[in-house]
Amino acid sequence: MKKREFIKITGIVGAGIALSPIAACNSAADQKKELTLGEKPHINEFTQLDLGYDFTSLEPVIDAQTMEIHYGKHHAGYIRKLNKALKETGDYKGKTLREIICSVTENQTGIRNNAGGHYNHSMFWKIMAPGGGEGPTGALADAINGSFGDFDTFKSEFFSAAKTRFGSGWAWLSVGADSKLFVSSTPNQDNPLMSFAEQKGTPILGIDVWEHAYYLNYQNRRGDYIKSFTDIINWDNVAENMWRTGGR
Repeated sequence: MKKREFIKITGIVGAGIALSPIAACNSAADQKKELTLGEKPHINEFTQLDLGYDFTSLEPVIDAQTMEIHYGKHHAGYIRKLNKALKETGDYKGKTLREIICSVTENQTGIRNNAGGHYNHSMFWKIMAPGGGEGPTGALADAINGSFGDFDTFKSEFFSAAKTRFGSGWAWLSVGADSKLFVSSTPNQDNPLMSFAEQKGTPILGIDVWEHAYYLNYQNRRGDYIKSFTDIINWDNVAENMWRTGGR
C-alpha cells in the first residue's frame, strides 16, 4: 500500500488500530524518517535544504523579512556551528543527523544545541505551506481524535504548550512509545528524540517559539503568532511524518 493511500483510508488510534510501537532511536524506521529531512550520514559536513517556497509565501502569517533572517541566518548558523563542532570532536563520523540527535548527551552543548537547531528547523520548514490546509484528515485525524478526544482539544493543548514555554524553545506533537500522540515542549533547540527529554517520542509537528521566529511581526504577542501558525500547517507532511513512524 502506498503511503498516501494509507493516510487517506486507514483509521489508526480512533479506529482501534494502533501505530506500530516506536522502536529504538537508531532503528530502520528512524533511518526512513531521516530521509524525509533530506539528510545523509555525516561524512564531510551537513548542508541546508532548499526552502521549497519563496520568503513571501507564508505572508501574512510569517513575513518575508523574518523568513529571510530565520532561514538564511539562524538556521544556516546552526549548520555552520554544528559542522565545526563535529570536526572538533570526531565522535559522530558516519552518523545521520537523527542518530546524532538520539545519542548526544546533555553536556555536549555545542553539538546538542546546533544539531537540534538543524534538525528542528529542517522539520519546521517542511510542515508549513503557502495557504496551509483545512486541517488533518484520514489516519492523522483519527489519531488526533483518539489521543486527545477531538481536534479542538489538541489545538488547545498545543497552544498552551507553545504559549507557556518559558523563554526560547519549541512545542511539539509527537508519537510516543505507546503509539499515541502527545503534546510537549522543550527548551532551546532540544526535541523529544533526545534521551534527556522530559517526554520522549518522535516529533511529527513542531512550532518554533524563539522570538526570532515571530518578533518582527508580532512583537511580544506570542499567542497571536501561535494561533496564526495553524493556518499554514502542511497537514499532508505532518501525516507523512506520522506514517513514517509506523515503519510501514
